[in-house]
Amino acid sequence: MHWNELLPTILLSLVPAILVLGALASGRQTSARAWRTARTATLAGLCLSALLLALGLAQRLPAVIGVWQATPLQLIMLLLANFIAFVVVRYSATYLQGEPRQQRFVTLVQTVFAAVSVAVLSDFLPMFLAAWLGISLAMHQLLMFYPDRPRAALAAHKKFLFARAAELCALGAFLLLYLHHDSARISVIVGAYAAPGGNLSVGEQAAACLLALAALIKCAQLPLHGWLIQVVEAPTPVSAALHGGVINLGGYLLLLFSPLLLQSTPARALILIVAGLGSVLAALVMMTRISIKVRLAWSTSAQMGLMLVEIALGLVELALLHLLAHSCYKAYAFLSSGEAVQEDLLRRQAPGRRPTPAQWLAAGATSVALVAGLAVVVRAGFDSSAFAVVSPWVLLTLALTALLAERRGPLASGDGAGFLGLAALVMLAYFGLKSLFAVLLPPAEHTAPLWADLWMSTLFVLLFAGYGLQRHGLHLRWVQTLNLYCYAGFYLDEWVTRSTLRLWPHPLPARIKAKRLHATTGEA
Repeated sequence: MHWNELLPTILLSLVPAILVLGALASGRQTSARAWRTARTATLAGLCLSALLLALGLAQRLPAVIGVWQATPLQLIMLLLANFIAFVVVRYSATYLQGEPRQQRFVTLVQTVFAAVSVAVLSDFLPMFLAAWLGISLAMHQLLMFYPDRPRAALAAHKKFLFARAAELCALGAFLLLYLHHDSARISVIVGAYAAPGGNLSVGEQAAACLLALAALIKCAQLPLHGWLIQVVEAPTPVSAALHGGVINLGGYLLLLFSPLLLQSTPARALILIVAGLGSVLAALVMMTRISIKVRLAWSTSAQMGLMLVEIALGLVELALLHLLAHSCYKAYAFLSSGEAVQEDLLRRQAPGRRPTPAQWLAAGATSVALVAGLAVVVRAGFDSSAFAVVSPWVLLTLALTALLAERRGPLASGDGAGFLGLAALVMLAYFGLKSLFAVLLPPAEHTAPLWADLWMSTLFVLLFAGYGLQRHGLHLRWVQTLNLYCYAGFYLDEWVTRSTLRLWPHPLPARIKAKRLHATTGEA
């Protein structure tokens, strides 16, 4: 191997290797030294990932190097994973002070993100699947950090079973693709679908549907979402690592194989129906929750569904932007959940003002004018296909409408011009960032069919209507009934939990009562 290829291979291999060495060293050290080792390892991985991304953007790295891929997609995901790892380790060093199993925690966290690094860089199907399995098994141990909590044990049991189902789906898809292409290299398989217009065989259609199903399961889409809500029993840093760095891998799987997925109408329909409905229902359920961590967990299910929908619509650059923004926000939201409690108390104490119909109409007209103005400018000054898919702009218009109509709501202050400027800034930021990520990724030449665009536009309108009713229509009896079903999560998880425990029973720890715990502590 030439030196110009050997050096990038070594640099890429060093990222997971550093985390593995940090995990091995942390498990044999005292707590203080284990945390120092973990901070050093994750910081080194973060710096090395940033260097690799800079080299990749400067076109100093080949797209495929040995067993690794080094396209902008892989390098961006590598930097994201190592950033989340560094933040979680820094926070956990203080959060877990006094816990008796700190070394176990810090070892598992580094193991998880070492496996994530291997998964996002791998160019071989078996290596990718093995890394995916390693992530799941290590995360299972983190979710059982408090094994005496019944909800944590139940959530870990369900996740373990659902994760195995997702991995079996991925294994089936990989086998079909290997048999069809006679290659286990992901770059070779994906490259075969770079040009649109080909007719897929039955095996390729089945592989695309299996990949879609694996992503739906991994991203905790309804009705297999309950474990994601119940894992809030684990320590807060575990939730940050899960929601910020691990659950996104289902979306990464579809981003990686998006050229295949976008040529399969059944796979796209499966995602648009399941993830589309799931994201709307999860968003409505989220609004009924009081617990900050539970609310964030429902938000993750909704956001993951929306991200999968974006991929199925062919908006791969928007999906990658969504993935990055969601990861950073959700990790921050979980790690600062204590402050969120104070903010929520202030919001509840603030007087609410219900927008009048005239204010809603004015806000809607203003939002439509802003988006239409941007469309005219883009079509006149750019050769852009940004408006080829309408449903994302429908969602943006509805979001801006809610922002402008509720500008005099709880904790909102300022004149109309300020909120109008904020709405314009949100719209320009959305278009600018979407265009930037479109430059970083290979062009997606597939457009969404009309039925898909109309389907998602209808769902977004229903979401907007449900939001308005929950915020401003709870005085109506039928809305209260609907809100009750939303609060119960439409009883989907109860049905899934009973079915899961009936098919695969699992002993759960008995709930520890406060009096018994106090008595045990006194005797000790």
